[in-house]
Amino acid sequence: MTAKEQFELWLSKAEGAILDELRTVSTDAEIERRFGAVQKFGTAGIRCEMGAGSSLLNDYTVRRVARGLAQYMLTGGVKKSCAIGYDSRHNSRRFAEIAAQALAAEGVKVYLYDRLCPTPMLSFAVRHLHCGAGIVVSASHNTKEYNGIKCYGDDGCQMTEVPAAAVSANIDALDYFTPDKAAFSDLLASGKIEYIGADVWQAYYDTVSAQLVAPEKIAKADLSVVYSPLCGAGGEPVNFMLKKYGAKVSVPESQAKPSGDFATCPSPNPENDAAFAEAFKLADKVKPDIVLATDPDSDRIACAVRDGAQYTKLTGNEMGCLLLDYIFRSGKTPKTPVTVQSIVSSPMAAKIAASYGADVRITPTGFKYIGATILELEAQKRPNDFVFGFEESCGYLKGTYCRDKDAVLAATLISEMAADYKIAGKTLLQAIAELYDKFGYTTAALQNIVFTTPEIRAKCAAKLEQIKHDPPSDVAGIKVLTATDFSVGEVLDLATGKRTAIDFPKENMLRLELDGGARVILRPSGTEPKMKLYYTAASDVSLADARALASRLQDGMTAWLDA
Repeated sequence: MTAKEQFELWLSKAEGAILDELRTVSTDAEIERRFGAVQKFGTAGIRCEMGAGSSLLNDYTVRRVARGLAQYMLTGGVKKSCAIGYDSRHNSRRFAEIAAQALAAEGVKVYLYDRLCPTPMLSFAVRHLHCGAGIVVSASHNTKEYNGIKCYGDDGCQMTEVPAAAVSANIDALDYFTPDKAAFSDLLASGKIEYIGADVWQAYYDTVSAQLVAPEKIAKADLSVVYSPLCGAGGEPVNFMLKKYGAKVSVPESQAKPSGDFATCPSPNPENDAAFAEAFKLADKVKPDIVLATDPDSDRIACAVRDGAQYTKLTGNEMGCLLLDYIFRSGKTPKTPVTVQSIVSSPMAAKIAASYGADVRITPTGFKYIGATILELEAQKRPNDFVFGFEESCGYLKGTYCRDKDAVLAATLISEMAADYKIAGKTLLQAIAELYDKFGYTTAALQNIVFTTPEIRAKCAAKLEQIKHDPPSDVAGIKVLTATDFSVGEVLDLATGKRTAIDFPKENMLRLELDGGARVILRPSGTEPKMKLYYTAASDVSLADARALASRLQDGMTAWLDA
């Protein structure tokens, strides 16, 4: 069916606000945008802009996804119950209720959060309530136009490839306009939908508290924190945990309340310095020890530290290294510890973990792979050997209580660590400087090439295929030693021409290992219309030297991509 035919069908079938919106569509280009592509349900579920049309997220497309998941649950041998959470985005609660209604009407018991909650709380609830699946309605750190449906398996981890493919096939076979079988209110009254109560919230808080090392240090150090939830779901739980242990918490008024407008943080991603603008304004008045910010679904967190009259933001890699070292220094680790990090994260973290005798596991990008490692340890009856997992994109997890990154735990653990260093007369900036001195000056940089047009997307795809088949001999004058094509699981030694198979999950990613320990990784994003380039550079001289080298690598790759 063409985009125009889909448009005409929706005009004849849609109702209410969606029909009103479609009646405003007047150009072929807009019809193509709304109906020219079919949403694909993958391991990250569906994430796209909201609006009327089969290519966008709306009541009909959400209901269709939920019905596809219900069919999988009823025939896939999993428990017939599902937990659902949602964040502060526009329509998030509405979409959560639509999904709950569709699942419950098909015979799946639904546990629905009674108010917005962080993504890790949903992962925890799936496990705590022994559900067969979970749903989070969120678009994570994307801009306000976006929302998404992310599905979880019974282990509390994001759905993996095989079940996601089965759900996707179910969705593709379903009609958008099949009427509801029962009203939400009736399903709620009958108990087929049940709100998640205070006992689950408290169980989560208790479990997070059990992962801390020495939280009493927060009060002892009289730690002062400026914290921004960036108008998202972290406000309630992060404030609760920090205040529970005696932190003095100040929150920017403009970002304290949940809001899908993100008026003062249009790109609500704590990885970006711009997201800290309001927090820094408050910090100039309050003079806190640290500044924290979490994204709208509170699974990512970043931290800035007072540095004289300014505040310097630590990178996701730097925070991962600091937390690793702090946890191991506590001595409260197992005899055979295991740490996990994504392939694009800093090599320095692996060095730190190895120095403490840890087994370091490297996974593909995506926290579900860190969750899969925990599952492997559980199968080996070694779950307590998992110490810490992190991604450079500001995602951290200590413990096995959930299977996603958790900014609520991380906020508390970072505060505890900052307090520990404050008692010792140091800041986190001084602490990371000491780690650099000990393990070498390694830095990382990320470049995003956003697909603002189909032409840019096509060019990036072509360039990636080109470099897979004909890797460059150097990048910015630095010799390329090997090229690893993860889409086929093969590493090429450029000096000998020898190709060697590797045992690693296949994905569309290429890594260039360069002379001197530098590397470049090219990877199309799995959730956003962009290609990511990760640069790692090392120096024996200084951190500034390493950063200059990373910048040089980026300039070289940019010139190659623009050619």
